[in-house]
Amino acid sequence: QVQLLESGGGLVQSGGSLRLTCAASGSADSFYAMGWYRRAPGKQRELVATAISGGSTNYADSVKGRFTVSRDNAMNMVYLQMSSLKSDDTAVYYCFVNQVVGDKSYDYWGQGTQVTVSS
Repeated sequence: QVQLLESGGGLVQSGGSLRLTCAASGSADSFYAMGWYRRAPGKQRELVATAISGGSTNYADSVKGRFTVSRDNAMNMVYLQMSSLKSDDTAVYYCFVNQVVGDKSYDYWGQGTQVTVSS
């Protein structure tokens, strides 16, 4: 069982920056993917950014060029640096981990951290 704890959310003005942090229990060696989803009010969940164990990253088109995801396997951490924030980025952000053990895959989620961007 992997537990995830997010931090770093808050209120920021449009154009500002925030850094989200997620600490994971367990061994990051078994974490194939680490990243972030978000859910805005009245909208479906959106995959924001993913950091794959081999070093590649993926982003939603809506955040490309503004957000950067990174992971620290030694510390079992994943980060989301958010810049040039817009009101549309207002959402609850959830850290996730996809763990692969043998031939089995498990998904874990954090409790979420609120990001509010004021215009």
